[in-house]
Amino acid sequence: MNAVTHVSPGLWRRPGDRAADYTDRDYWTDVARTAERGGFDAVFFADVRGIYDVFDGAREPAIRRAVQTPSNDPRFLIPAMAEATDDLGFAVTRSTTYNQPYELAREFSTLDHLTDGRVAFNIVTSYLDSAARNLGVGQRLDHDDRYDRADEFMDVCYALWEESWDDDAVVRDPDTDTYTNPEGVHTIDHDGEWFTVEGPHGCEPSPQRTPFLYQAGASDRGREFAAGNAEAVFCSYPTRAGVRDYVEDMRERAESHGRDPDAVGFYPGMVTIVGETEELAEAKYDHYRDIIDVEAVLALLSGFMDMDLSALDPDQRVEHIETEAMQGAVNAFTKADPDRDWTVAEMARFAGLGSTSPVVVGTPEQVADELEAWYRELPIAGFNVKEVARPDSIEDFVSFVVPELRERGLLDASEGDTLRERVTDGGPRLPNDHPARR
Repeated sequence: MNAVTHVSPGLWRRPGDRAADYTDRDYWTDVARTAERGGFDAVFFADVRGIYDVFDGAREPAIRRAVQTPSNDPRFLIPAMAEATDDLGFAVTRSTTYNQPYELAREFSTLDHLTDGRVAFNIVTSYLDSAARNLGVGQRLDHDDRYDRADEFMDVCYALWEESWDDDAVVRDPDTDTYTNPEGVHTIDHDGEWFTVEGPHGCEPSPQRTPFLYQAGASDRGREFAAGNAEAVFCSYPTRAGVRDYVEDMRERAESHGRDPDAVGFYPGMVTIVGETEELAEAKYDHYRDIIDVEAVLALLSGFMDMDLSALDPDQRVEHIETEAMQGAVNAFTKADPDRDWTVAEMARFAGLGSTSPVVVGTPEQVADELEAWYRELPIAGFNVKEVARPDSIEDFVSFVVPELRERGLLDASEGDTLRERVTDGGPRLPNDHPARR
């Protein structure tokens, strides 16, 4: 996240941590070079609008403790990071609730051109009520209404990206004084419940046309949306069983949308803490845990869950509850491991390093063993390796774990010019069975 911290509140206090360098262009270009050296397909940027103000009914804890505040817009990092790399992709989180599809389609077409087809769109519907108040909506839309709007939002974007310009519309013919053949450019004439967009798209087709699509739906409505749109799905559960149940459900849903379930890649979140010896790794883990800011974690989780966790006893059991915010955060603790009773205190201690994802601690061989076990046992495409310490998390992973994965033949060089080609081994365009192509 283009912020002091993403999902490991308090680690900015670690001596030598570069969390405060989030405003520094050179910090991000260093991250990009390291990620590309490590064979990552993409760097993924989370983002929020608004400030976490559910905990204790106030925004002060989040502001004081740097809970995803302050933060900057991640879009503007992409050109600099792309200039510093050749193949690395960039996934940018944008909200369908607080943007207009015509403008967003233009933004992503521009980024796709500037990166030579290396950009992705992480589709979110936004969960903070403070964002609604900041962006002129007044109050947050109901959970399912946000997804209804997202469905139509993507219909508009798909029409602009996929249908508005013919492949051969741009002719660049000085003899006829014609840059673009007008007959190859079409309006989309969308008139729906949420949007009225005439078109045509203002950009010529970019290398991927539609950016590579990420999503992380966890509620029933969110899963349906992801099954109909996403090419890569993030999931964050603390157990393999939770990931397995999620993937199996999502594959069935994708098939019900007329899609090849094998064309949807699943990427569980994973926190890795690695040392050259087991003792060094454990010492690093203990050091990180000692720095976790528990109140900051609770402020973050309160925003995720739309529940004021300050009002609960630390030993109180966390029950599953449907909220209007991020239902996946609740599900990860209450549904993914039904045999365990999570208390508020246990949840906060666990979530202090990487939120709801498992934490793997050990030598390069031990970390690689765990990653390989997940990869062999689950129908997943790879991992969303989460950041804890800056820049140690990515540097340790690339320096220690990546060579071990390559030695085992588990990390091959991706082929292709665009991000979609490198991730899917297909072409630069959306596959024909994707709803946007139909």
